[in-house]
Amino acid sequence: MKKDIVVAAEVRTSRGKNEARRTRKAGQIPAVLYGAYQDPVSVALDPRSISKIIHSGTGYNTIFSLAVKGGETTPVMLVDQQVDPIKGHLLHADLKRIDLTKRIRVSVPVHTSGEAKGVKVQGGLLEVITRSIEIECLPDEIPESFTVDVTELMIGQSRRASDVPLTGSMKLVSAADTVIAHAVALRAEEVVAPVEGAVAPEAAAGGEPEVIKKGKKEDEAADEKEKGKKK
Repeated sequence: MKKDIVVAAEVRTSRGKNEARRTRKAGQIPAVLYGAYQDPVSVALDPRSISKIIHSGTGYNTIFSLAVKGGETTPVMLVDQQVDPIKGHLLHADLKRIDLTKRIRVSVPVHTSGEAKGVKVQGGLLEVITRSIEIECLPDEIPESFTVDVTELMIGQSRRASDVPLTGSMKLVSAADTVIAHAVALRAEEVVAPVEGAVAPEAAAGGEPEVIKKGKKEDEAADEKEKGKKK
């Protein structure tokens, strides 16, 4: 989605790890601008402006303007990033030039709305299987998200990618039969509970607990010993 956002950038004249460290120390991050059949350009920009775009409603689908000091101003999208695994800070970004007259492929979030009848009436469960689909459209027509109504879903029914409402130049790229959400019956767990008055297996077989058997053997041995003394 095209936004009226302008991010300033400066050309980096040198590359390498040392240059990248100096760039970050100065409060910026290294980035690369490429695409549209033009040569890639190494730039430095404010990581806060990129983070703000990432955490916006349109996220990675945001098309914004990159204004390179002393150079071009062009619509771009963030296509890749490197993040510090410990601190979570942005370390590097890849930006792609966007031709607003050509269709592009993007992944768009899909949300559900309403309470399924399979849940409300039949006591089932709504399972969300897929949370985004891929479409192809003109850059200016990239939606922030899609919403699918699940109110009429009964147990055994589903909403699929083909049910997502598309408008304008949008074309579905994901498989049409991809399940977005479906209503299912709750699985009853079988629990074996002891029955009151039930007889233990040993007792049912006419046996005695081991401790009792051991006691009987000791008593019999004592009786035999006593008889030996009397003789």
